[in-house]
Amino acid sequence: MKIGIISDTHRNLTCISKLEDIFKGTDMIIHLGDNVKDVDEISSHFKCPLISVRGNCDFTNKVPDEIAKEIGGKRFFITHGHKYDVKWGIDKLRYRALELQADIVLFGHTHCSMNQCIEGIWYVNPGSPSLPRDASKTVAVMTIEGDKVDISIMGIN
Repeated sequence: MKIGIISDTHRNLTCISKLEDIFKGTDMIIHLGDNVKDVDEISSHFKCPLISVRGNCDFTNKVPDEIAKEIGGKRFFITHGHKYDVKWGIDKLRYRALELQADIVLFGHTHCSMNQCIEGIWYVNPGSPSLPRDASKTVAVMTIEGDKVDISIMGIN
């Protein structure tokens, strides 16, 4: 299973149009908030299922704050991250992940990419394709094959 992961697009439709090669062949796309209105634009480019959560800049009650869900045989905890103070570290996020027995945690909010396995739990932040606060504009691609999880942070031009 191939999953495209994106966060913090902030209504920059130009960055979304650049995803076609990176997310080609994805089975699912997950948008981690800021701006959930961009999900409609993403959906117009891709025909796979799309999951999204609400970020701190999203003012709707139609999208959940977080999702705990099994995908590809792995237990996911999906959130924007602002309610877990991720700009100051992942401790609160980690406690929630342990509570949910998550294998993989997806979060955004910091606009900085992260791809790290800590005590058997993957923590993935795709960064931001529109307003990065680290080296470059990024998204993530995850492949799950059985027990194997492969995650790549991908730059976009």
